[in-house]
Amino acid sequence: MFVDEATINVRAGNGGAGCASFRREAHVPKGGPDGGDGGRGGDVVLEADQSLSTLLDFHYRRHFKAERGTHGKGSQRDGAEGDDLVLRVPVGTVVRDRETGELISDLSHHGQRVVVARGGRGGRGNRHFVTPTRRAPSFAELGEPAEERWIELELKLLADAALVGLPSVGKSSLIARMSAARPKVADYPFTTLVPNLGVVGAGERSFVVADVPGLIEGASEGAGLGHAFLRHIERTALILHVVDLSGGWEQRDPIADIAVIDAELAAHAEELADRPQIVLGNKVDADGAREASERVAAWAEEHGRPYFAVSAATGEGIESMVRAVGERVHALREEAAAAEPTYEGVYVYEPADERTITVTRAGSREYVVTGGTIERMVIMTDMNNEDAVAYLQQRLARAGVEDALREAGARDGDTITIGPVSFEFETTGTGGTSDG
Repeated sequence: MFVDEATINVRAGNGGAGCASFRREAHVPKGGPDGGDGGRGGDVVLEADQSLSTLLDFHYRRHFKAERGTHGKGSQRDGAEGDDLVLRVPVGTVVRDRETGELISDLSHHGQRVVVARGGRGGRGNRHFVTPTRRAPSFAELGEPAEERWIELELKLLADAALVGLPSVGKSSLIARMSAARPKVADYPFTTLVPNLGVVGAGERSFVVADVPGLIEGASEGAGLGHAFLRHIERTALILHVVDLSGGWEQRDPIADIAVIDAELAAHAEELADRPQIVLGNKVDADGAREASERVAAWAEEHGRPYFAVSAATGEGIESMVRAVGERVHALREEAAAAEPTYEGVYVYEPADERTITVTRAGSREYVVTGGTIERMVIMTDMNNEDAVAYLQQRLARAGVEDALREAGARDGDTITIGPVSFEFETTGTGGTSDG
């Protein structure tokens, strides 16, 4: 079953909580803090795998969760880190954030990885909060909540060349003649319901060709079956434009057919209008096809497009066409390789507004502060511990939250909400907020 779209929910692992403890040993009456750190939660990672060709695995299961980190313990024993969850997807998968539509990654190379949900940091144990004036901190950080988001996966096949054209022009028969692919072939429209890939040998060279389901006029706007597969043409370096020289049962004009498909390609993506093309006149063995072939050849020469008259049924012209396509694909590959970026390590997706502090007025004397970093500071604080709250106040002040609130018009006594916690705003000498 070919599946080229999927929407899934990914949730990383929460971080483990830090530990607040003190050394308790014989003959050591004033042992210092020795709380261990919580373990980091596992990430959710997408990895491009060239052995896969469909998003079928994500059709039946939609929720994926990584392992959480464990809590820290006394005697400086840190919690264990959660294992990452690695999800394999086909090479050519485009990943977007469903809520914002933001592009997360385009996994176009085997082994390329992207972290789509980051595991929460482990909370620090109380030994990290010792200062000259705070010799025995009684608090530790809670674990950081993991990231969770819905993402959209969209597969765009990676092929060197794509066979495009109206329904029943013989694309499936051509890919079967050119390669070892064996798609369903029949003499009626829309026989091909999913794209087919075939590896074609061209002497010492080889290339991958895709048979894209037939397009019709209006496909770029959603008409017919082809609109769902136009995306698969976007990555191909070369378009093999197939026309029916016999006219088919509708007795269509092959030159008019070329114009229809060109218009649909350009309407779907402007850059497709400039994509290198080779025109293939198929069914040249049919009655009256030679005359139509001469007309198409003249048109192709006028428009600067190579042209080959072929017959998928008899094999006429196939060998010379395959050699020419192989040479053209090879040249295009070399051009692309020169401009291709290199991929090192793992890309970690971070939303554009992650570090931005935003203050929104929610009422006459109520304000809401948002920002991923700020909200996590609050969530990782034990609000039942006065020392922990005092430390949070200092961190918020240093982060500029009080200044942002004053600029927004907040006054002493106003209610400030950050994440799940509400504070009563109180300006201080150094800037900051205090617990209400």
